[in-house]
Amino acid sequence: MTEFFLIRAGFLFDWIELNFESKAGQRFFASLLVTFFIAAILIIELNRRQLLPVFLAPHFSRTHLAAIEQAFNLLLALEVMSLIFSLVHSVTTSVGKQFEILSLILLRDTFKEFSHFHEPLQWLEIQDSLTPIVASAIGALLIFVVLGFFYKTQRSHPITADEKIRSHFILTKKLLALLLLFSFLGICLVDIWGYFSAGHPENAFASFYTLLIFSDVLVVLISLRYSSHYLVSFRNSGYAVATVLIRLALIAPITISAIIGVGTSLFALAISLAYNAFAPSVKPQGAKI
Repeated sequence: MTEFFLIRAGFLFDWIELNFESKAGQRFFASLLVTFFIAAILIIELNRRQLLPVFLAPHFSRTHLAAIEQAFNLLLALEVMSLIFSLVHSVTTSVGKQFEILSLILLRDTFKEFSHFHEPLQWLEIQDSLTPIVASAIGALLIFVVLGFFYKTQRSHPITADEKIRSHFILTKKLLALLLLFSFLGICLVDIWGYFSAGHPENAFASFYTLLIFSDVLVVLISLRYSSHYLVSFRNSGYAVATVLIRLALIAPITISAIIGVGTSLFALAISLAYNAFAPSVKPQGAKI
């Protein structure tokens, strides 16, 4: 019964991933981003001219730069979905995706700071916010650079040489990924409702990373069923710690967030380098790791 349920979940995951990652799917979402961005600019312009209904006007900015922030929010949501799909294929790739999202969040925060200013922009209004703006931009750039080295260090080390066991592990991760996907969509809906009904600030990505911490720990524990090797356990646990640090970066002030983000990306790179250096030399019972 459990096997049947896992297989059905695997089919559903494959169908969703195929449609999301296909060229047609990517074109659709790219068009959606462009449409959303243009619509956001038009709504802001209508709000500036006081043409929006009274009950809607307080929920929309009067600064055109806010449209960039909102477009980035939608882009981040799509990147989170891509992250969820990557969880099935590779632990290291999913960690890299987490840092990709963090770097985009830092870039979004740069535009977010600009959205608080009046138009036209004035230096006297901007100068006090210059430090967090520069810090988030440089932090995003440094994470981007570290990620380039992180991806170059990746090596394929299957958790076990047994194809049947490995397939079962992948099916289990597909089920977990589906739960994460539906949970994230639910978080987004609650977040949007909270914003329009009570003016609550956007918190979906921070909430998702909290959920991701539990997911990463669960993957560590599940992987022990298939391989109890210390190197695998340490690597996966270390990446779970990286997720915790990313979560802290999301609630920290912008400058500190950038510092934590860069430091955490270096931490993940060090784990990857150490794991690749030692993993090939230890193969208990003929199994690959």
